[in-house]
Amino acid sequence: MEIVVLLKQVPDTEATIQIGDDKTTIKTEDIKWVINPYDEYAVEEALRIKEAQGESKVTILTAGKQRAIEAIRTALAMGADEGVLIDDPAIEKTDSLGIAKILAAALKEIPCDLIIAGQRAVDDDCYMVPAAVAEFVGIPQVSMVVKQEINNGKISCERTVEGGTVVIEAELPALFTTQKGINEPRYASLPGIMKAKKKPLETKSLADIGIDSNEVGKAAAKCVVRNLSFPPERAPGKIIEGETVEEKAVELARLLREEAKVI
Repeated sequence: MEIVVLLKQVPDTEATIQIGDDKTTIKTEDIKWVINPYDEYAVEEALRIKEAQGESKVTILTAGKQRAIEAIRTALAMGADEGVLIDDPAIEKTDSLGIAKILAAALKEIPCDLIIAGQRAVDDDCYMVPAAVAEFVGIPQVSMVVKQEINNGKISCERTVEGGTVVIEAELPALFTTQKGINEPRYASLPGIMKAKKKPLETKSLADIGIDSNEVGKAAAKCVVRNLSFPPERAPGKIIEGETVEEKAVELARLLREEAKVI
């Protein structure tokens, strides 16, 4: 089975984020970059499918800058077989739809029976790329999957919905997105890290995958970031004083009525 994992490199969720001088981007100096956490679940699930199916290959695909090679190498160290990076200056400030178009074009050159991606990227929270890729490629997509099973050329996915779960079946090739709870991503072992250095990792330009630079980038973006700002600071919490529970309850009710004005 040929499995492709769509991966994105994002700032570490514990990194201190600062807004750039242009007010539309963040400052990237001294930021640690990591695999998007939801994509880690995708890599792990791909490796588990490979182990269960046998005779399978896992390819990591991403679009970004050269620094994204580090994220691909991490996935290779976990057990993936090869990586492909689409790196081109024209990708700068491409929106989610443009990134999906790039990944879909790259997929035309990669044999795949199954595509796996994280449900969203934690930096922009768009939830859009996997669904758009599936649409461009022309295959079914199942989102928010917490369990999957592959049999006889079909995949059965259990996905979460409000108040419960639903089981959806689709014929392969298909794309599904992972979320927290589907697995526990493995750590890269030292032998895995050493092997990753020798695994195939190819860098391609937009021209290599048949994409005109005018089709992507800021000029072609359907969605443009106009301004970034931090949320307003929250007012500090208030501790209710009182000698007894009853006194505190009375004071709480007064504050909710007179200050918060919610009752």
